[in-house]
Amino acid sequence: MRDLLMIPGPVEFEPEVLQALGAPTLGHTDPAFIAVFGRALKRLREVCLAPSAQPFVVSGSGTLAMELAVANLVEPGDAALVVNTGYFSDRMAKILERHGARVTHVRAPPGDVPSLDEVETHLSKGGFKVLSVTHVDTSTGVLAPAEALVRAARKHGVLSVVDGVCATAAETFRQDAWEADVYLTASQKAVGVPPGLALLTVGPRAMEAWRKRKTPVASVYADFAEWLPIMEAYEAGKPAYFATPPVNLVAALDVSLGQILAEGMDARFARHQRMARAFRAAWKAMGLRLLPTSDAVAANALSAVYYPDGVDAALVGGVKGQGVVVAGGLHPDLKTRYFRVGHMNRVGPADVLATVGALERALIAAGHRSEPGAAVAAAQASLIVG
Repeated sequence: MRDLLMIPGPVEFEPEVLQALGAPTLGHTDPAFIAVFGRALKRLREVCLAPSAQPFVVSGSGTLAMELAVANLVEPGDAALVVNTGYFSDRMAKILERHGARVTHVRAPPGDVPSLDEVETHLSKGGFKVLSVTHVDTSTGVLAPAEALVRAARKHGVLSVVDGVCATAAETFRQDAWEADVYLTASQKAVGVPPGLALLTVGPRAMEAWRKRKTPVASVYADFAEWLPIMEAYEAGKPAYFATPPVNLVAALDVSLGQILAEGMDARFARHQRMARAFRAAWKAMGLRLLPTSDAVAANALSAVYYPDGVDAALVGGVKGQGVVVAGGLHPDLKTRYFRVGHMNRVGPADVLATVGALERALIAAGHRSEPGAAVAAAQASLIVG
């Protein structure tokens, strides 16, 4: 019997996606694959609600997607403002610095987000080329106010780069309507495809900034100049080559994006909100506290939950013993104090109730005092209300 995978990525995948992954591999210039890749690029625009953006689909992880954005927009000496909400904001800062940017952080204590006023104060000083924000930090479960932040960047003439790795296709995001310049993500979370794809939708202002750069992009593999002709060719139904694409992963991406669009973006965002509310009801019923400081900054894609008194990281193994896989902490300052549960992509009511039940049993076995069944009942009640 297989355990239920409820970590913040990789996630559980739809059977049709896995079927595409396991199909006989086509050549990367096969007309059938060209059609699939071209359709996947068009669908990525639709999922990101970014009709004016240029999509990029490149073999690599979410970290590569971050580096693709930075390598093409930033030149040595450029100033960047990082809205820091955790581990992956720190990673973005590291990438920015490696490419020669002068980085300023706007930080909040773990579990919170910097105030918009503080971000505005920095932006109003001028001089910044890029503002980066992690929409959902996988390490803390914190949801940043992406719309307000990218609108602030736009007001001050600063390019916005939004890390959607743990948010895309789960948290509400409207790239064109909000005027976000770069939206980056990866395949293995709410996009619903096994690990291995770095995904970006790059808006017109960001593409223009790349075209106007004075120095060459330091990395050949990360250079838009190498990838743009490939993306344009595939979307036009023509063969092209720079580096061999991961054919089966692209086919799986096409299937998953099609499923996401069939559900509808607003319906999908709403479903993730419903599942998150049910989990929050369960945490409350068990007397557990979220790492995010309020529901307003708590992600819908995952929960980061403090261990109760007397319980430690052994709980993760205890939950696995009940047939469900959850994750330990990741933020370096807090990693031994909390656990994480992913609830994205195909997660539905049955998965919520199974996970809550497993956690209840494991917590009681670990000595935590709570009423058996209360958390499952709370989650069920939330799901019924909708």
